[in-house]
Amino acid sequence: MSTLSDLVARHSRLDPADVEWLHLLVGDWQLVSDLAFADLVLWLPTAEGQFVAVAQCRPTTGATVHYSDIVGTTAAEGLRVHLRHALVEARVQRVRESRVIEGSVVREEVVPVARRGLPFAVVARQTNMGGSRTPSRLELNYIEAADELLRMVAHGEFPSPDSPTGPRRGAPRVGDGLIRLNSEGEVLYASPNASSCFHRLGVVGNLVGESLIELTTELLVQHIPVDESLPLVVMGRAPWRTDLETKGVTIALRAVPLTEARQRTGAILVCRDVSELRRGERELITKEATIREIHHRVKNNLQTVAALLRLQARRMSSPEARSALEEAMRRVATIALVHETLSQTLNETVRFDDLVSRSLALAADVASAGGTVLTVRTGEFGMVPAGDATALALVLTELVTNAVEHGLPAGRSGTVEIHAERDGSELRVIVADDGVGLPGGGTVPTTGLGAQIVQTLVHNELRGSIQWRQRDGGGTEVVLRVTLRDPKS
Repeated sequence: MSTLSDLVARHSRLDPADVEWLHLLVGDWQLVSDLAFADLVLWLPTAEGQFVAVAQCRPTTGATVHYSDIVGTTAAEGLRVHLRHALVEARVQRVRESRVIEGSVVREEVVPVARRGLPFAVVARQTNMGGSRTPSRLELNYIEAADELLRMVAHGEFPSPDSPTGPRRGAPRVGDGLIRLNSEGEVLYASPNASSCFHRLGVVGNLVGESLIELTTELLVQHIPVDESLPLVVMGRAPWRTDLETKGVTIALRAVPLTEARQRTGAILVCRDVSELRRGERELITKEATIREIHHRVKNNLQTVAALLRLQARRMSSPEARSALEEAMRRVATIALVHETLSQTLNETVRFDDLVSRSLALAADVASAGGTVLTVRTGEFGMVPAGDATALALVLTELVTNAVEHGLPAGRSGTVEIHAERDGSELRVIVADDGVGLPGGGTVPTTGLGAQIVQTLVHNELRGSIQWRQRDGGGTEVVLRVTLRDPKS
């Protein structure tokens, strides 16, 4: 299906500011659709005199009219007349004759969409009349609020460019709770769900006739921080969202000011009890902080162990013992580097390209005995799950160290190349050097501690395979294939 921007670009030459206005409207018109118990269809005039549907919205509070998407279709002749009149006369047009759409009797109203006093599109409000009955008090207040908002659409006063959608979850909707305020912030109507929300906060009695800001002020506990926008939202003076929290209960509030000729006449507040949702978010943040702190402490402890091994190695008179302790120190330092990377992110994945550049260059420098070793890395490892990052880093460190110590012995200079290829969870890595090649005419190393560590980690931890072979042109090439874990599992 074509997007709103695609359809607008294909059928008209609207000013970019007008296109952005349409995006704002479509981004916020679910509120109007739910209040009106009606489908909303946005019609755009074309150069050929037609009207094309560029967006539609179905209500969550009532039966829909269009069970099939109509975006991209043109308006029928009978509706097109009313759409044109609404656009030319710049006022709301009520269609007197009901139509049958997809087997349902539909009542229609067309509303011009204006910006800076100039209409340039039309919204059709289509209500399914099937099962119609005498509306309740709640439904009457919903419909009156919808009428106000559509009137503001016709005069270019809705949507508000200052209204934030916000990244926080739990945005209140019409069915969660609705409050209507007058211009002084007094409650004209509160839906049963809205009354329940405020009763949970500690409000006793009926909300109607009360000043919502005074009720809210009495509920606030002094030691709890209060959002600075809370008074503006509760009085309906600004089109913002905020949370009202007290005594372990959190209510999400969203205000939509009602205006006429740019003068505020009242407001609509939608509210939702999000106590459990916010509690879960706080617990998640606490757990994430705890995990990061654990990684940080593990890194510190491992660095302490590496330092102790370094001190012990300096005291050893035996070259073999000193070399073994230095190798153990290097392995511990590699694991510490993985935990340091994990402590700097909220995700249980590691940006392995950054990590491997640091660890492999360090491993090559430590392993070289006076020679100059250049490490060249190509390709991308991508994001690697934490469960695989330690084993993979250890394997690559061992391979690079082995390439320097055995492929480029006695201080010989050379190059070690690391090439990575990633295809989903499948990772292929080639570690190659331009040294002396495999000993004994191509014998695969299996007896050394490093080789045993590598094979154990590859087969048991990384679920992969490893192959040593002579490199064309001289040197050794190690091909590593592993299957990474799913970070979501």
